[in-house]
Amino acid sequence: MRKNVVAGNWKMNKNLSDGIALAKELDAELAAKDVKCDVVIGVPFIHLASVAAEVDTTKLGVSAQNCAAEASGAYTGEVSAEMIKSTGAGYVILGHSERREYYGENSEILNKKVALALENGLTPIYCCGEALEIRESGTQNEYVINQLKDTVFKLSEEDFKKIIIAYEPIWAIGTGKTATAEQAQEMHKALREAIAEAYSAEIADNTSILYGGSCKPSNAKELFANPDVDGGLIGGASLTSADFMGIVTAF
Repeated sequence: MRKNVVAGNWKMNKNLSDGIALAKELDAELAAKDVKCDVVIGVPFIHLASVAAEVDTTKLGVSAQNCAAEASGAYTGEVSAEMIKSTGAGYVILGHSERREYYGENSEILNKKVALALENGLTPIYCCGEALEIRESGTQNEYVINQLKDTVFKLSEEDFKKIIIAYEPIWAIGTGKTATAEQAQEMHKALREAIAEAYSAEIADNTSILYGGSCKPSNAKELFANPDVDGGLIGGASLTSADFMGIVTAF
């Protein structure tokens, strides 16, 4: 049976000392609670080793927010999947809409990143989603499914079973807008059906699909009550312990 997952994405926030403090606060909260989901924090590169050393990574997983598309070499400023794994991190967020939009990451690049993440034993949290104009055209399901067909649907069954999918309605990220619970369920159901078609019903049923659009404590319970929504990829609300734990405990 698939796992429920709540993953925070800190983006480019928190200096090192503040990040360590938040991670330790979350670690203490999780040690005192019996939560019903896997919990992950996606931290900036400079935080990875320090945070992984300070928390119980069996209860609070640590994720990078990106990795290089090459294994090693003369790529100034890049961080490889092997380097990420060596810090104690277990996850990496790939294909986020901000990486696609601001840094030109396309399917070819993302396929290389996913392959390297898997080769190094990292769990990819693979993002997909549509902009407002796609939603307004009514072609959002086809568009998002095609993002997967061009990338992770090319994986073998064994490799695909190692990834987590995160659906981002891009029009609801940082805008204060949120997809309704019904809209979230509609897309998540369509994605699960596409996975079943690409692989099998069993694999689809065991794939965690997270919702990644302005999820907060006030709407998490309603969103997570959907049968095909298995948790969230949380942005702004992951930057404080109270908000993030409010979402974690929504299950």
